[in-house]
Formats: sequence, C-alpha cells, structure tokens
Amino acid sequence: MLDAFYDDPLVAAAERYFAGDEWQAVSKLLRNCTGRALDVGAGRGIASYALARDGFTVTALEPDPSAIVGASAIRALAAESKLPIEVIEEFSEHLPFDDNTFDVVFARAVLHHTRDLDAACREMFRVLRPGGIFIAAREHVISKEADLGQFLDQHPLHRLYGGEHAFVLGRYIGALRGAGFARVEILRPLESPINLFPYTIDTLRNAVIDNFSRRFSLGPLWRVALRSNRFFEFLLSVAERFDNRPGRLYSFVCHKAAT
Repeated sequence: MLDAFYDDPLVAAAERYFAGDEWQAVSKLLRNCTGRALDVGAGRGIASYALARDGFTVTALEPDPSAIVGASAIRALAAESKLPIEVIEEFSEHLPFDDNTFDVVFARAVLHHTRDLDAACREMFRVLRPGGIFIAAREHVISKEADLGQFLDQHPLHRLYGGEHAFVLGRYIGALRGAGFARVEILRPLESPINLFPYTIDTLRNAVIDNFSRRFSLGPLWRVALRSNRFFEFLLSVAERFDNRPGRLYSFVCHKAAT
C-alpha cells in the first residue's frame, strides 16, 4: 500500500511522492519546462500534485470516477491542497483537447494499460505543443511475447483486478516514433531512480551488499568498493546486459520538434 501510494491521508501520500527520489528525477527532466501539464491516467493524483507543486497548471485525465483511486480522489486532493488541478474523466486513446495544448504530458505506468498503444501515443503527440516533452514513466517490458504469462502470474495486483500488460521494448519505441516524436530517450531499469522505486540507489546498494554478504565472505576492500557510487553504477551497467526479468521497468522521454 505504501509503495503504491495508496495509503491515507492522500495528501500525505502525494507529498511523500513529491519528495521522493522518483519524482525528483522526473523534476530534473522538466527543469526547463513551464506552463500547462497533462497527467494521463492520473490515478489518485500523486503526479498531478507533484506537477502542480512544481509550478504547472495541471489537467488530470482519469477515467475511473472512484473516490479512492480515481477522479473523485483527485478532486478532493486538489481542494485540500488548493493546487491548480482540473480533472477530466476520459481515456488516453481519445484525449478531449485541441492540438498543441500542453507543454508537458506525463504518464506514469499508463502505456502498458492502453487498449491501443499506437493510438494513445498519437494522442499524446497531438496534444503536445511543438518543443514540448512527453514522459512515459515506469512501463513494463518483456524480452519476448512468451514471457508475458510469467509476468502476469508474478504480478501481485493483476491477480486481484486484472488489467496489467507488458510489451517488448521495440513495441514501445515503435509506437512512440510512429506517433511523430523527433527524439525518444530510453531510461533503462537500473539507470534511473524513476525505474528503481521503491528502491533508491542507496537502498539498492545496501540490499546488494546484504545479499552478497549472506552468500560470500566479502573482504573490506569489496565493501569499500561497493560503497563507491561510481563503482556501484558500473556494476549496475554490467548487470543490465543480463537483466531479462519479465516486466522490468523502463521510462521514455520523448521530444516533439519545435516548429
């Protein structure tokens, strides 16, 4: 519940998300952006809250009307926090906005839920202003289609409500480039705090050291080396070459060409 920011009071969960390493990494990507932001598949509004706290005028798109995890929850959060968040109940494949409306479009764990990935990406592109940025954060990736069943069997929430999915990496990239984005940056699973949550670099390092300590006798030099940010990031870059976990998380930073 805590890792999914489903705990109450909602405003405290939203503030925890805003202050955490994941959002701080997103905020750095948006540091030169201002204006209007669209939060697609906004859930209970934690990213809408964070965008508004960073100075954006926010539109939250959420088809679920629920007061717990949907549009009614976002409206209550906006009222309590007094932040500029408008709520629209609609799906991402048919955005009810004019072309070139938003400076930023943000979607956290949304694309893998879409009923039509290509249509959703085209809509994100359409409503984004020239020179704008679209961030698709924490998308599930599989290495091959045969891995999908294993991923769904292991997903703790899919067994409760269904609706989860995952695509191969090339499927996401093809949909984003096909939508028209001039540049698509790929943030790999172990590369960015956006994908690491609920871990941070520090807590992941501690978990690795604890795991290695239980399996092997680590000498003092190894412990010192693992505590080095540069050495640990090098190990992560090596580990990524062998990372084929079904459903591992990628994020995409997409740029619309300025006219």
